[in-house]
Amino acid sequence: MRAQILLRKVHYWGSLAIAIPLIIMIGAGVMLMVKKEFDWIQPPSQEGVERNLMPMVSMQELFNAASEIEKAGFTNWEELHRADLKPGKGIIKFVSKTNWEVQVDTHTSEVLSVAQRRSDIIESIHDGSFFADWVKLWIFLPAGVGLFVLWMSGVYLFTSSEYKKRKTHRR
Repeated sequence: MRAQILLRKVHYWGSLAIAIPLIIMIGAGVMLMVKKEFDWIQPPSQEGVERNLMPMVSMQELFNAASEIEKAGFTNWEELHRADLKPGKGIIKFVSKTNWEVQVDTHTSEVLSVAQRRSDIIESIHDGSFFADWVKLWIFLPAGVGLFVLWMSGVYLFTSSEYKKRKTHRR
């Protein structure tokens, strides 16, 4: 079987095999690309009273201020997904395991923002871990590799056909 015929079959059946995971990855990827543009996806970062300085308040005091917000859903450090210190903005973001984000001023301990953070959920959908760890490794990873193979075979098919056209045209 000639290489072009084999690559066309790989292209045809491969695109069918990876269609659903690829649609999910692309859709979530597009949302992640614009996450800073839409407050619904990721809350905008606030700015504290003092920027580019180390926090004047202890981490425990900052955490205590954030944990007073009931809907954030955390009362101890183990219930946090992460704490993200932004010294350039003068804030710290506490993100709970339930995807609520509390932004606290690092100098006054004032809560500046409380909002749901959907970007982490969208990211887990994008990489497949939202569904299950095995889906990430056994469906989304092969779909990504399959997309790379389709891209390479498509480039080969395109360039080889263009080369043949130009070669025929020169004669």
